[in-house]
Amino acid sequence: MELQSIKNRFGIIGNATELNYALTVATQVANTDLTVLIFGESGVGKEAFSHIIHSLSARKHNPFIAVNCGAIPEGTIDSELFGHEKGSFTGAVDSRKGYFETVNGGTIFLDEIGELPLGTQARLLRVLEAGEFIRVGSSKVQKTDVRVIAATNKDLLQLTDRGKFREDLYYRLSTVPIRVPSLRDRKEDIPLLFRKFAVDFAERYKTSPVQLDEDAKNLLINYSWPGNVRELKNIAEQISVLSEDKLISMSQLSRFIPENTGNRLPMVVPTANGHAPNDFSNEREILYKLFFDMKKDVTELKKMFLEILKNPALAADTHNAFAHEMKELNPQEHYGSGMPSSQYSAQPVVIHNNGNNNIHQHEVVEESLSIVDKEKELIVKALKKHKGKRKDASSDLGISERTLYRKLKEYDIND
Repeated sequence: MELQSIKNRFGIIGNATELNYALTVATQVANTDLTVLIFGESGVGKEAFSHIIHSLSARKHNPFIAVNCGAIPEGTIDSELFGHEKGSFTGAVDSRKGYFETVNGGTIFLDEIGELPLGTQARLLRVLEAGEFIRVGSSKVQKTDVRVIAATNKDLLQLTDRGKFREDLYYRLSTVPIRVPSLRDRKEDIPLLFRKFAVDFAERYKTSPVQLDEDAKNLLINYSWPGNVRELKNIAEQISVLSEDKLISMSQLSRFIPENTGNRLPMVVPTANGHAPNDFSNEREILYKLFFDMKKDVTELKKMFLEILKNPALAADTHNAFAHEMKELNPQEHYGSGMPSSQYSAQPVVIHNNGNNNIHQHEVVEESLSIVDKEKELIVKALKKHKGKRKDASSDLGISERTLYRKLKEYDIND
């Protein structure tokens, strides 16, 4: 069957190369019994490909069922898929057939396959390898002849590395993988899809379809579409309902396009009292926080030295407080009394006295403002303060424990 006739039959809009390739693979594998794994982002239309494969197969006159694995509670999914016997669990007042029994001879589409519990994955693997299953609460092995088409928007190989998905099941499912491209990978199809959705809406409600001017088309094409085709359809219908004009300009369209979608970095969410939490997961936020804290510390140091210059008696009290604080951070070190030694004193204060004892002018030489040096110094101090306990140190620094671990490796700090 020609590709265009398949598009017309199943309502597929677009001519992108990746879309055409995915459709070609689907039509070629349809007339076999091979297991197919369809993967792609949410909203790209993976379920439509399962219908295409079933409708073009020798099973097209037999049952087809689509199951959303993520929508079924973990405690009941085995019963839904494989059935159960009377009394096998609380509420099982009768025996019940599962989908693999009722769809025998047909096709089952398992959407969001990555959400399956590990126990259910083992049962599914047995169906794929031997065509056998056992009802919940039974010991009788039953046979089934069901073709499985699975779909996911997750990286299943990554889930296998984390122990969340069986590696043998992954390779059994992906006999023939089909990747459905995201909408931002088929930009040339975006105006076509928008026009299709606008015309469908106008026909349904007997009105004139909205159209886009050139600037509006460019805005539509350059938007990232995180929700893919589903999001585009929603926006087309919103504009059809809410816009008074039938020719949509860029400024009118921008009211329906979410702003700042390009920034996928995590944001700092205020807590109930209106303040931002101390746990900055964004490294840039950490650097900003360190920079401003450091700037505040430098300003306070300047004020302190000015006070000491005006009243030398304050120097001894200041040093004693400093020594006490350093002793708390590192009890093993000894800090004597008197003026601070050069090894831990601040940057020198240059005094110009013009040859007499009256101070006419002084100059504070600023310390280094390197963020990297300060960050490393703060990390070392925090680890000493909390006796090497990373969790407490990271909490005190206002960063996550994972970020602290990465910083330790980056700065070669041995805690």
